[in-house]
Amino acid sequence: MTEEKHRLGGMVGFIVVWLGQIVSVLASGMTQFALTIWMYQQTSSATALGLMQVFYITPFLLISPIAGVMVDRYNRKLMMMVSDLAAGAGTVLVLVLQSQGRLEFWMLYIVSALIGLGGAFQWPAYSAAISTMVPKEQYGRVNGLMTLMEAGPGVLAPLLAGMFLPIVGLTGILAFDVITFVFAIGALLVVYVPQPPKTVEGQKESGNFFKEALYGFTYIFARPSLLGLQLVFLFGNLFSGIGYTVLAPMVLERTSNNAAALGAVMTAGAVGAVVGGIGMSIWGGFKRRVHGVLGGWILAGLGFAMLGLGQVLPVWVFFSAFSSLVGPLINASNQSIWMAKVAPDVQGRVFSARRLIAWSTQPVAPIIAGTLADFVLEPAMLGTGTLATVFGPLVGNTSGSGMSLLIFLCGLGAAAVGVAGYYFRVIRNAEDILPDHDTMEKVSPEAVPE
Repeated sequence: MTEEKHRLGGMVGFIVVWLGQIVSVLASGMTQFALTIWMYQQTSSATALGLMQVFYITPFLLISPIAGVMVDRYNRKLMMMVSDLAAGAGTVLVLVLQSQGRLEFWMLYIVSALIGLGGAFQWPAYSAAISTMVPKEQYGRVNGLMTLMEAGPGVLAPLLAGMFLPIVGLTGILAFDVITFVFAIGALLVVYVPQPPKTVEGQKESGNFFKEALYGFTYIFARPSLLGLQLVFLFGNLFSGIGYTVLAPMVLERTSNNAAALGAVMTAGAVGAVVGGIGMSIWGGFKRRVHGVLGGWILAGLGFAMLGLGQVLPVWVFFSAFSSLVGPLINASNQSIWMAKVAPDVQGRVFSARRLIAWSTQPVAPIIAGTLADFVLEPAMLGTGTLATVFGPLVGNTSGSGMSLLIFLCGLGAAAVGVAGYYFRVIRNAEDILPDHDTMEKVSPEAVPE
């Protein structure tokens, strides 16, 4: 009998995998929260904490093009397991060292690098697998569930970790995380993940590993509609990244360092994202998904701009929730377009290239935000110049007003990105211009080299 007859497939198979992953992601979030507290207790250094992200993201970015090739070349389910196995191995290592009293803070950097290497496989592998597991009519719903998987643990993990950490300690949290990795891998073992049919397009660069690693970028740049959609996210992420960098200091500055106020704003954003994910998993989004992308950026941007104009906690809480609520609509709609239009046998490479392009703004946004806030807008809004005169009635002329203005302008910038997308035909009509992958020319099995 074939694997398909022995294992779960379709939407049922996806739900099984999703349940395994959401439990594992929740436990990993609890571990991350507990290790953050442990690291700060050991070092009392914000820089030491920040280096964990550096050690994660650097190998992640370096190996992403290679991971994309491997996702397309080899068994999709095996590639899905790689990220779980890497993260699980890192957690087991920390658990063993912690239980023996030998854990040192610098060891977490090595573990972060290991998890980063595995993480490079996760998103392209799961995205490409979903394309073959479920019909394209369900892409909106399944991507809504995927956004829920990202947002939900962000709300529950800190609460659960804070509740159980005093009871079971760091060792107990780590042990629970290891158990959930076993659960996630077990879920993968009982499902059927079809290998994608080979397409003529996908065979163009086959055989040369280096060319295949670059193929994702050449694929995107050769298709103006895909490039346009990616540029929408590039600039949208840049504006939102700059704004979010100064959100926390703005709230703290305007509330005399009230940590509870900041927590309320951040929690509202996380809850909004969860509600949006649930809504997308039920609704599925607009039939014409480009409206979810471009219209979503407009709504999220305007909501973020209003968050900048607010000067009291209730306004911040409301618009933090509102702008985050739209996020799943944007991401699920965009992901559905790419899954429908990019042939599954090249999605590993193409989606890895997408992630690299999208994340390229991460190192830049904080630098721009800090420079503008500290050296330009904050001093200007406390003075008597043009900026203070024009924008003072909107954001005030007190400490924190410069950061509020920056958030307001970034929100308008993000909304303008959505408006600009409607202006360009290759973006506005992307779903008409790009053929669905199931209409592309396939390669007969005997023509595919072994």
